[in-house]
Amino acid sequence: MAKKLRVGVIFGGRSGEHEVSLAGAASVMAAIDRSRFDLVPIGIGTDGRWLVGGDPLWALAQEAARRALPESGPEAQTKRELLERAAATETGSALVRMEASEGLPAGLSQRIDVVLIMLHGPQGEDGTIQGLLELAGLPYTGAGVLASAVGMDKGAMKDMFRAHGLPVVEYLVVRGADWRHDAGAAARATAERIGFPCFVKPANLGSSVGISKVKSAEDLPAALALALGHDRRALVERAVQGREVEVAVLGNDAPMASMPGEVCYPGEWYDYETKYAAGQTTFTVPAALPAETTELVRSLAIRAFQAIDCAGMARVDFFIEGGRVLVNEINTIPGFTATSAYPRLWEASGIPYPQLIARLIDLALEKR
Repeated sequence: MAKKLRVGVIFGGRSGEHEVSLAGAASVMAAIDRSRFDLVPIGIGTDGRWLVGGDPLWALAQEAARRALPESGPEAQTKRELLERAAATETGSALVRMEASEGLPAGLSQRIDVVLIMLHGPQGEDGTIQGLLELAGLPYTGAGVLASAVGMDKGAMKDMFRAHGLPVVEYLVVRGADWRHDAGAAARATAERIGFPCFVKPANLGSSVGISKVKSAEDLPAALALALGHDRRALVERAVQGREVEVAVLGNDAPMASMPGEVCYPGEWYDYETKYAAGQTTFTVPAALPAETTELVRSLAIRAFQAIDCAGMARVDFFIEGGRVLVNEINTIPGFTATSAYPRLWEASGIPYPQLIARLIDLALEKR
């Protein structure tokens, strides 16, 4: 019998997407093929502590629940639901408990064969953890340092897409220092180059955190203040009135694209609660598109994947505005619960969830 691979699953992290990461890791660890893989759960707390051994997923879920319970606002209940999913999953580990405040816990790199990254947002999806794993000599799932950094930074991503001739929504980047020095310049540039309504987003964040829909010039300062509270740069882009379509990409040097799916939701835009709360969205696979549009979005998804030199996996999101297809963004570590868009797109395209997890691990080893 072939020796089972020891797979380190890293989850949690210091970003605002901590709860989303826990839910995704719980789903992956419940579905992974235990006949091929032994699991080593690796948690990272919001304070940067690394936890290995015992049940770090349960420990971080309990920590996060205590932190989230006093919250008010639309995200609070959604975060509770995500944490409940994570806390209900038993993972186990054959390693003794270790804690470290920075970097890999001592000796960990000698005890695992490959790392499955289930982190989202800064210090997880932006090339930071990828660089650490490169230094440790450990193969890992997903994009490398460059693609992770470019895919995380919405301004750099759109610059790269535009340089490769991909159609993108009109946008501009506002630096916090420039805005504080001359707020009027950002307001004038937005009015002249983008117009209203528009969206204002932190350049380096995901899961709809820190995003505002701005309907008039009067609302722009508050939206920029919110976005720049999360990052030193903000992205301002035109609000598109159109259909939202997503395509999953899988592979390294010869990536393939799934059939497209369409996201529909009752609210004005795809905010945190709409994205993660149960029953808020309808995701239809395959999307009801003309054959030529289906092939166009699949082709553009692969071009976007290759434009940033991505590897392993990515989800590419599109707007269809009238007869025009626009590339919105690429997510190098998309949501990965069994009911998330990325696994559902591949399920409908012929790759079941457990096989998809195994394929990502194989691609990580192939990439190395």
